[in-house]
Amino acid sequence: MALNEALLPEFDAEMANTRKTLERVPTDKFSWKPHERSGTMGWLANHLADVPEWAVYTLQQESLDMAPNGVAPTPPPPPKTTKELLAKFDKNVSAARALLTKASDAELHKNWSLLSNGATIIAMPRIECLRTWVMNHGIHHRAQLGVYLRLNNLAVPAIYGPSADEGAM
Repeated sequence: MALNEALLPEFDAEMANTRKTLERVPTDKFSWKPHERSGTMGWLANHLADVPEWAVYTLQQESLDMAPNGVAPTPPPPPKTTKELLAKFDKNVSAARALLTKASDAELHKNWSLLSNGATIIAMPRIECLRTWVMNHGIHHRAQLGVYLRLNNLAVPAIYGPSADEGAM
């Protein structure tokens, strides 16, 4: 079985679970945060919506420079509503899945690098980047968002089994 064929079912399941979590984020809670050193719920949800785009960078480019010529690019404005947030996430998932579907084992074994001002921060095979910086990174932040939901008395979706709010999947 090809690597992409092995990864696609997990990618689809994790993206569906992430979408279920993002659907619970109400627009009126975007500015809420649990601690002064924490990001807001809107920031965290937006970051989670961006995570699948890393698959696009990883599969379309050999590297990504986070600060070309020492200057970080200006990020696009964050979504203002839950509807915009979900549209952004869906667009990123669709683009990532389309590229992953076509990725050969040879392409997935090629190295990919994250740079800052031309200096390498990380370098790893693309498949490792997809597992670490797309799948695992997304799972990590989805769990954080679940805590944010719970602290706001919002229903936490069932992900790998029942949640306290959803007894059955």
